[in-house]
Amino acid sequence: MGRTKLVAKNITFGYVGQLATALMSFILRTIFIHRLAETLLGVNALYSNILSLLSMAELGIGTALNFSLYAPVAKKDIEKVKSYMQMYRKAYHTIAIVVAVIGLSLTPFLKYLTKNPGDITPRDLTLYYLIFLFNTVSTYFVSYKYSLVNAEQKNYIQTNIITITKIITVFFQIIVLLVIPNFYLYLLTDAAVQLIQKIFVNSYLNKLYPYLADKDVTPLSRDEHDEVWKKTKALVMHKVGDVARLQTDTLIISSFIEVKVAGYVDNYTMVISTISNFVNIIFNSVISGFGNLIATESKEKQYKTFKVYRFFASWVYGFSACGFFIMIQPLIYLWIVRNKGPEWMLSSIAVYFLLTDYYFKGDRIVLSNYKTAAGVFEQDKYLALIQGFVNLVISIVLVQKIGLTGIYVGTVVSGLIANITKPIIIYRVCFDKSSLSYFMDSLKYILTEVSIIAVLYLLSTIVLKNITILSFALMIIIVTVVFNGVFWIIYHKTEEYEYLKGIVLRKLGKA
Repeated sequence: MGRTKLVAKNITFGYVGQLATALMSFILRTIFIHRLAETLLGVNALYSNILSLLSMAELGIGTALNFSLYAPVAKKDIEKVKSYMQMYRKAYHTIAIVVAVIGLSLTPFLKYLTKNPGDITPRDLTLYYLIFLFNTVSTYFVSYKYSLVNAEQKNYIQTNIITITKIITVFFQIIVLLVIPNFYLYLLTDAAVQLIQKIFVNSYLNKLYPYLADKDVTPLSRDEHDEVWKKTKALVMHKVGDVARLQTDTLIISSFIEVKVAGYVDNYTMVISTISNFVNIIFNSVISGFGNLIATESKEKQYKTFKVYRFFASWVYGFSACGFFIMIQPLIYLWIVRNKGPEWMLSSIAVYFLLTDYYFKGDRIVLSNYKTAAGVFEQDKYLALIQGFVNLVISIVLVQKIGLTGIYVGTVVSGLIANITKPIIIYRVCFDKSSLSYFMDSLKYILTEVSIIAVLYLLSTIVLKNITILSFALMIIIVTVVFNGVFWIIYHKTEEYEYLKGIVLRKLGKA
């Protein structure tokens, strides 16, 4: 199966899975808000965040190994694949132990991270956390095997397994909340289903790739081993910096503002993540395809493909960001605020900074995905550390002066550092070209999108003067038609658009 067909299959299964899980997760969150204390929603968000921080122990070895697998998988070199997977397995088992030890060492400090926990006792805070920790640690004993699936561009296998697991988990959690609204049962239901899934995945992937069970494995050569660790060391810097920049907001909110506010914010991030997951399916599905492209095609072909990828990302991320800017506050009002009270709605300025970072994050995903596929890790290995430091300093200083908005100011400022530096590196290292055209295109896309948002905002003050389901639905239609219509008028004669149009027409059997 060719690159394009595999990407299309990955995207199709990704969308079906995301649609199903998004719908059920939305229902689950709604029931959670009405059946359990709002403080528990904040604790749930905080502990998810802490465990994301602990996942830093993976330190980028997964990315380095995935890159290393592209060539032997393309060449069908089974012996070399076995060698890399053996190394991967040993590394991930070690990581599981490290995460468990670090995670357990944090338990005495949980009370300092949860400001105003309400009626939740220190004992409950600890037990809740240990359930989260078990879920994370056990994942490392299985997840490394997905790298082989993804290197073969069969991401849909992982997507389908995760989708089915999520649907089953949410189904039983909904029953628990409706029948016995208890947070312990809510968490243990998730842990039980996740454990069964991991046992199944281990058995399934061993049958899919029986050579993974072979005991006769040739160790990697010293050069191959050193190459992996060289990339991993560079990725350590990226991982630590990314964690300090992307995974600390909830921790700062819970520690400096109040733990229940972390729950209010999590409602917004859930909505944004749900939509962005739909968007990211497209762009993440092509990483392994890019790895294959880079291994087999000329730099000029790579450059043209990247430009199309970037143009499409600007359109899609621009459209979704525009939708969020206009629609997210009315959505939160209809979903939660009109029943639970105005304290569940964040200030508009904080939300706008959050969404500004979302848009620029779309650009960074494009850049990071291509860098990952190309194995370009070392040239900017200190950049993420700088970003993380800038984010922490600005966020911690400003949260004490201007509250929640200050945290997102730090997120936006630190993120823009990468939006400026990564294109320079990619264009120089991967394409042997100046990055000036990239920044000119960026300015053009941003001006287009800001202008459209300004017009739509004015229209929304009329259409959404009274927020109802009908006016909300009408505004969605207006946003969709206006944004995509204007974007098409401006860019439909570009080379990138023509390339995308050709792909779509071929898929529809019209070309």
